[in-house]
Amino acid sequence: QVHLVESGGGLVQAGGSLRLSCVASGLPFSSSAMGWFRQAPGKEREFVASISWSGGSISAADSVKGRFTVSRDNAKNTVYLQMNSLKPEDTAVYYCAAGRSPYSSRQNQAYDYWGQGTQVTVSS
Repeated sequence: QVHLVESGGGLVQAGGSLRLSCVASGLPFSSSAMGWFRQAPGKEREFVASISWSGGSISAADSVKGRFTVSRDNAKNTVYLQMNSLKPEDTAVYYCAAGRSPYSSRQNQAYDYWGQGTQVTVSS
């Protein structure tokens, strides 16, 4: 079975930082693009960041660009989301996703597998 397990979420004050991790198993991680999405209460799931199979191509939503950085370590089957300068509007459940192609995508339908999510709460 394919498993994606996120960790690193929690409660942080505005302006603080968190690093999310997603460990994948049961899939060819090094050949798969990875994405991060988030969903706040009452809102649709939205794209946050993505990274190609080798890490050579990355993308980030305008709302997080310059604050969040996605990276991956294929030797550890792990993708990371470094979140700096956090704002209350970043509060959401953050999901890790694995793509069916090696190339980065901002579209949620490009991803076949999803983690359970990790809660990030940013206080004012």
